[in-house]
Amino acid sequence: MAKKKIVLAYSGGLDTSVMLKWLQEQYDSDVVSVTLDVGQGDDLKAIEEKAWKLGVVNHYTFDSKTEFAVEYVFPAIKANALYMDTYPVSSSLSRPLIAKKLVEVAEMEDAYAVAHGCTGKGNDQVRFDVTIKSLNPKLKIIAPVREWKFDRHSEILWAKEHGIPVPVTVDSPYSIDQNLWGRSIEGGVLEYPNKIAPDEIWDWTVPVEKAPNEPEYITIGFHKGVPVSIDGVEMKPVELLQKVHKAGCRHGIGRIEHMEDRTVGLKSRETYEIPAAEILLIAHKDLEKMVLTIHQMLVKREIDHKWTTLVYQGLWVDPLKKDLEAFIDSTQENVTGWVTMKLFKGTAKPVKRDSPYSLYDYNLTSFDINVSYDQGDAVGFISLWGLPSVTSWNLKRKMIEKQTVEEETQKVAPTAKSKI
Repeated sequence: MAKKKIVLAYSGGLDTSVMLKWLQEQYDSDVVSVTLDVGQGDDLKAIEEKAWKLGVVNHYTFDSKTEFAVEYVFPAIKANALYMDTYPVSSSLSRPLIAKKLVEVAEMEDAYAVAHGCTGKGNDQVRFDVTIKSLNPKLKIIAPVREWKFDRHSEILWAKEHGIPVPVTVDSPYSIDQNLWGRSIEGGVLEYPNKIAPDEIWDWTVPVEKAPNEPEYITIGFHKGVPVSIDGVEMKPVELLQKVHKAGCRHGIGRIEHMEDRTVGLKSRETYEIPAAEILLIAHKDLEKMVLTIHQMLVKREIDHKWTTLVYQGLWVDPLKKDLEAFIDSTQENVTGWVTMKLFKGTAKPVKRDSPYSLYDYNLTSFDINVSYDQGDAVGFISLWGLPSVTSWNLKRKMIEKQTVEEETQKVAPTAKSKI
């Protein structure tokens, strides 16, 4: 009789390699492994070979870079997604895509369960579990790290005892996740917020001190809020993201670390490399300032924040996300044009921009004398615009004057009475 199947999200790292064997033993089940290429740069062939050596009954490798870029990263750009104004939700975006593929494979393989490598303290467990339950509530969800009692040291020893090759050692315990949109680094000394992140954790970007001494300028073209070209040359989504990424890496752009509020209620010190995200988000927001009215921007700032928080908290499948995107997509209709970015010594700054939908009018704004704008109109506008404030202060002044008169009267009254 054939064993039941579990579909495992497999990265080839320590946790998922150990759990592949652990699931076979603890659940007496066959394991089907699934690996997604979302631009992490791993040797996917080596990962597949490793999975077969560890005893999987089937393995799936998906090239999901384009899907990830178009359906996950681009919506994040349109929403100016920066969780706590810092983190561009790079790992957060990949989780619902991986979860979707796990469900698809589980249904193809007639598996009874899916498994992932998330811990009970992190955000990813929420992102995986909520998405999987929404897409197929019949599937059992197994998170071995929430069940087993391994610490990092004992997990590595267990792996060695079971002949599992792992990419980390006790002396280098960093947990790394990366894709087209960013790279996160956790573990080790990074768990101590009062200690400076060591240089060894940075892998993509050069130190600012070693960045070129001359700035580099790149012009990013957008169409309806989505980046489509660099320096006038149209590019496919993945190619564009990778080109911006390389430019940012050369100039030491995108190294960030901050204190983050996790969905499960914990605070954590998080460290990221996000060169492409930093450049593109700054450029996109700059173009929005040119084509959107102030009223659109003020409301969109709130909607962007809600969208980003929703995604960070693992609610990619929540109906509210679609509702928010209806507004966001509407605002992006005119976010077409280009922005030139100056990349220099760890910074990315917009230096010029243009759009056929620009709300900037030289004839209205210029200090030169012109006939398009009657400066005399400003007097009436100022009177009406400031009327509530001026009225309030006039009332306040009258009240102060009245109070002063009453106080002076009270001072004089007793003296007059004493003379009678």
